[in-house]
Amino acid sequence: MKKTILMLSLIMSASSLSAQKTLTPEMLWQLGRVSALGISTDGKNIVYQVSIPSIEENKSTTKFYTIPLSGGNAVEIKETETNLKDKNVSSNGKFKLSHEEIKVANVLGKDLYPELEKANAQVYNGLDYRHWDTWRDGTYNHVGYSEIGKEKSFIDIMKGELYDSPQKPFGGDEDYIWSPDGRNIVYVAKKEVGTAYATSTNTDLYEYSLEQKTTKNLTEKNLGYDTNPSFSPNGELTWLQMKRNGYEADKNDLIVRFKGFDMNLTANWDGTVDGYKWSPDGKKIYFTAAIDGTKQLFEVNFPGVTRIAVTVKQVTDGPFDVSDIVGFSEGKIILTRTDMNHAKEIFSYDIKKKTWVQITQVNTKTYNELRLPTYEKRYVTTTDNKKMLVWVILPPNFDKTKKYPTLLYCQGGPQSALTQTYSFRWNFSLMASQGYVIVAPNRRGMPGHGVEWNEQISKDWGGQVMDDYLSAIDDVAKETYVDNARIGAVGASYGGYSVFYLAGIHNKRFKTFISHCGVFNLESMYGTTEEVFFTDWDSGGPYWEKENAAAQKTYTQFNPIHLVSKWDTPILVIQGGKDYRVPIGQGQEAFQAAQLRGIKSRFLYFPEENHWVLKPQNAMVWQREFFGWLKETL
Repeated sequence: MKKTILMLSLIMSASSLSAQKTLTPEMLWQLGRVSALGISTDGKNIVYQVSIPSIEENKSTTKFYTIPLSGGNAVEIKETETNLKDKNVSSNGKFKLSHEEIKVANVLGKDLYPELEKANAQVYNGLDYRHWDTWRDGTYNHVGYSEIGKEKSFIDIMKGELYDSPQKPFGGDEDYIWSPDGRNIVYVAKKEVGTAYATSTNTDLYEYSLEQKTTKNLTEKNLGYDTNPSFSPNGELTWLQMKRNGYEADKNDLIVRFKGFDMNLTANWDGTVDGYKWSPDGKKIYFTAAIDGTKQLFEVNFPGVTRIAVTVKQVTDGPFDVSDIVGFSEGKIILTRTDMNHAKEIFSYDIKKKTWVQITQVNTKTYNELRLPTYEKRYVTTTDNKKMLVWVILPPNFDKTKKYPTLLYCQGGPQSALTQTYSFRWNFSLMASQGYVIVAPNRRGMPGHGVEWNEQISKDWGGQVMDDYLSAIDDVAKETYVDNARIGAVGASYGGYSVFYLAGIHNKRFKTFISHCGVFNLESMYGTTEEVFFTDWDSGGPYWEKENAAAQKTYTQFNPIHLVSKWDTPILVIQGGKDYRVPIGQGQEAFQAAQLRGIKSRFLYFPEENHWVLKPQNAMVWQREFFGWLKETL
């Protein structure tokens, strides 16, 4: 009996110890990354994949699974057994859509001068000579189709064109579709070349006729982004559209072409659409969008020829993000969901009952063994008397009688939402699990708080948004649990710019800074970044336009390089060698300035990484240097 009691005691003790673990960088990079692929053709199962990084092997492996729609045991399958309807197969079953990289232009020295085969020169006559992390080599993504059953039968429908479809670097087969009758192909392309390409966001939808071998522009009148084409169950062409050329963060609307007329279903809704999917009956479109610090599911009715008013309704609500709309099954919508403490999993949502069922449990066991942080929603009054949402993430086993080091998190974008997302680098749960309080304001420039709030950051990078940051940290710093002598500021991209800028205006608020891929010198940024339309819009124009008041304010008043004389705080600068969005010179200039001014500083350089850090071992270096710097300076 005593032995039994002792064994039970040991088991309970072991279980208690197990539950005392907190999230570490190594554990974060052992989590499975779930991607839903769709519902099986028989309507009974969900097909999904799980990517698992290996720190030791410095790569990820991917496995495929099916699981019943009601949940239960997952079964591993081979990729070729996915049993999904292939949208790239024509309705008559004869052809399959795909894309290939096609050599179209000669830009390499050995292409231009074949006798100099060892030359590695590159010759360009316009911009767009590099994009994201890759230099142009004369190849372009081209859409085409093949006859099923015949190898090497690819027919390039963009033959000879110096344009990409899918769009580089992130476009995939969502950039092209068959018409319902299988007689036409609709695809997305920005048919601009060189400098015109780099200064424009004017993608259009093009329709190629298999019979006539001709192409026509379906959205020629719209000058901004036209993307994500699909057809409704009744055959109406549908897509996402931004109106203004050069503005990559414009309001994204749902457009349906009905009987030759383009209907904007979200024109009067004060938000911006992410992803969407038609209901099976063709009466509604469901879409995801940011709202008040989360990302939720919405629906909009399609009126057709009726006089019914178009109405947008929020369908889900809660402290989570709805990431993807997977499909529909018997009154339920299959979705993916995250929150700040949990990576993506697949759920079903009962529309009438408003109840959730978690279907996949890829990381449940790991999370059940952890003490997780808590997060709170807080509203702060800004200097212009607006209400601003601020997420406050508190360490596991938070004790309000203690004092904690605190980090102001500066979001990138600059117009990307700060919601209940789960990052594998800027992970709030991980940061809080290391004992930090995280303050994450939904400052000016973020979707989810109305179009006006989202647009206020353009041409005002160092203005109201900086006051928003300081309002957030000053408000939370009043709490007794914040150690006011140990406050830092961290961020990447525009968040990295924010750190550089705050370093010159913070008036001793912060004890340390971390800036990853941050914009430091707005003039050299304009001269070296690849998507010039972005800097044209956000900066107000080129730095040499001396009569352009908006531009001159940006390059003088809002340029961190002019505030270096006021820097007085340790700073870690992180930079990727293949980052062409915020090129390496930005990080180099900042680190050099700090060093020459005698400020404690460190330069963390990743030669083979781009704007992100993707390789597992590099990610580990990033995490260890990040937390090592905080331990050293905070």
